[in-house]
Amino acid sequence: MKRLSWLATVVSALVLSACGTAPEKQTQAPRAPQSGQLELALRSGTYTCEQDIRIRVEREIREGANVRIDIVWNGDGYRLERDASYSGLPRFEDAARSLVWIDLPWKSLLLDGRTNAPLVNECRLG
Repeated sequence: MKRLSWLATVVSALVLSACGTAPEKQTQAPRAPQSGQLELALRSGTYTCEQDIRIRVEREIREGANVRIDIVWNGDGYRLERDASYSGLPRFEDAARSLVWIDLPWKSLLLDGRTNAPLVNECRLG
């Protein structure tokens, strides 16, 4: 019986000392901002797309967020505003001229804003 009492005392001491130990610091995965939109490290520059089409993209960054882009495509300039997307991926739109630019980490594409049909695909910064 004394042996059982001694064992209970040792176990209790171990449990209590574990309770006093500070928890390990956990690292968290990066999160999307409260807006739910992802901020990817995408750069300005000339994107080369399928059929050797080139699109010049200039990004406007405010407080760490990509808020708008200016593009030059087919000799015309367009200003596209950041538009919330369901997936959180960067999506920019010029509603008046029906253009949408979508940034994916591996490529970008330009869509017709009315039909969502691709106008130019497989765009990569080159």
